[in-house]
Amino acid sequence: MIEVPQAAIDLVKRFEGFCRVPKSDPDRAYPYVCPAGFWTIGYGHLCDAKHPPITMEDGEAYLAADMAEALSATLRYCPVLATEPEGRLAAMVDFTFNLGAGRLQASTLRRRVNQRDWAAAGTELQRWVYGGGKVLPGLVIRRITEAKLLS
Repeated sequence: MIEVPQAAIDLVKRFEGFCRVPKSDPDRAYPYVCPAGFWTIGYGHLCDAKHPPITMEDGEAYLAADMAEALSATLRYCPVLATEPEGRLAAMVDFTFNLGAGRLQASTLRRRVNQRDWAAAGTELQRWVYGGGKVLPGLVIRRITEAKLLS
C-alpha cells in the first residue's frame, strides 16, 4: 500500500499553515473563511462556521485523514503515479488536497499526468491559481512548487 508522501504533507503544512484565529487563543484554531471563500479549520480542513475550536493535535488528525483521502483520489484518477518518483505523487496529492478530487477528475491536468507528459502537466498546473475569482499569489507559488516536483 502506498503511503502519503512526506513531501505532500510538508507542502500542505507550508501552504495551508495551522491557522490560529483569533490570536488571543494561540493554542487552538477556530473556523475561518479561506481566500477562496470556504469555511476551514486547522490545516485547510473544510468545516462549517459552527465547528468547535481544535487543538494542534486535532488538526494533525484531520490532516492525516484528509491527506489519505487526497492520496486515494489522486491514485484513482492518476494511476500512473503509483510507479513514478515520489515527488510527482506528492505534487498531485497536494493539488488534490487543495482543490478536491472533482477538479482533478475533470481536468486536462489529469490527462497530461496519465500521458506522462510532465512538461504539459506543469503548464496545466499554472492555470489553477484562482480563488474567489481572482489570482491568489499563494496559489501561484504553490503551483510553481508543484510543477517543479513534476519535472
